[in-house]
Amino acid sequence: MRRDAVRAVMENYPRIYFACHTRHVKDPKTRRQVSAHQASILDHLDETEPTALVELARHMGVTVSTMSLNVERLVRRGYVRRTRDEEDRRRLRLLLTASGLRLREASSVLEPGRVSAMLDELDTDELARALKGLALLAQAAERRMARVAEDRPSWRARRTERAARKK
Repeated sequence: MRRDAVRAVMENYPRIYFACHTRHVKDPKTRRQVSAHQASILDHLDETEPTALVELARHMGVTVSTMSLNVERLVRRGYVRRTRDEEDRRRLRLLLTASGLRLREASSVLEPGRVSAMLDELDTDELARALKGLALLAQAAERRMARVAEDRPSWRARRTERAARKK
């Protein structure tokens, strides 16, 4: 049963994504286009809680130098603010600017018009069942992410542990 459920999600999610995903990400004010990868970086940043460049690179599965190049482009366009950590000046902290927030809010992985057209294919009962199932999957994903975050030590704890091992 579990294996069949995994297979069903793996087969169906890409079909939904392909039918409904946004093709281009454009800044609604400047009309500049950004790459999907750069838009994804903005999705991972916050306007008040800084994110460390190293942690963002690790999370997104790219090297620090690759992330640094992409962040530099976003900084030059005014979408990201880069500052130094007060405790460790080697660490770069990233914050979303007002322009970055505008772009993030204007972009979405899914295009609302395409999602609406897809949902129009369902009758009332099918729509209710689909939305309930989607909500259940989203709740399970949030619980899983919280559990993973609890199990993973913070960068400070990892740094302290590494320093202790060196002694």
